[in-house]
Amino acid sequence: MSAILAAGITHWFGSEPALEGVDLVVERGDHVAVLGDNGAGKTTLLRILATAMQPSAGGLEIMGLNARREKRRLRARIGYLSHAPGLYPALTAAENLAFFCDLRGVDRARVPEALELMGLTQVARRRAAELSRGLQQRLAIARATIHDPLLLILDEPDASLDAEAPELLSRVMQKRTVVFATHDQALAARLGHRTVQLRKGHVMGAGSRLHVVH
Repeated sequence: MSAILAAGITHWFGSEPALEGVDLVVERGDHVAVLGDNGAGKTTLLRILATAMQPSAGGLEIMGLNARREKRRLRARIGYLSHAPGLYPALTAAENLAFFCDLRGVDRARVPEALELMGLTQVARRRAAELSRGLQQRLAIARATIHDPLLLILDEPDASLDAEAPELLSRVMQKRTVVFATHDQALAARLGHRTVQLRKGHVMGAGSRLHVVH
């Protein structure tokens, strides 16, 4: 059973199509890097795969479940990192993770380990608003993975991170299926098992067809 099976995914914003006729298969344990210029449809694609957005048309199965009908069940199995960190600025780093644990029904005992994994132990009691953009990104990654998801959807996970970014991301990607968007070709080559290149409305060298209309 494939982790992701997308067939004919289409999405429109008003009268403009952002995605049209997406066919994409991601096998379990695969790490797929999505590359492409701004406006190529990367974020739209990832939001649909994360069930944060419903496509206008087409079919999508994630881990054998219909993404439209089984969205609530799938949310527990998916970790999603969007462009915006989505943190609560008045809460500390530890409190942000604890709050997310409560939302997901996860034991708060996971918080210290999640902070340590992302190198945040020393700033656990600092408010999110006081953290640098790079530390906020680390915290957002910790939040996206604290419930131990089977599938990770990461939109520009290396944004604002330092030179340790590849090592940090490699840790959280282990033993998971991952789809991530990046502008960094070197990072894609290091962390991805294969790439989906969005260029001029087509995927180049992806092994699957993805038609993106600008």
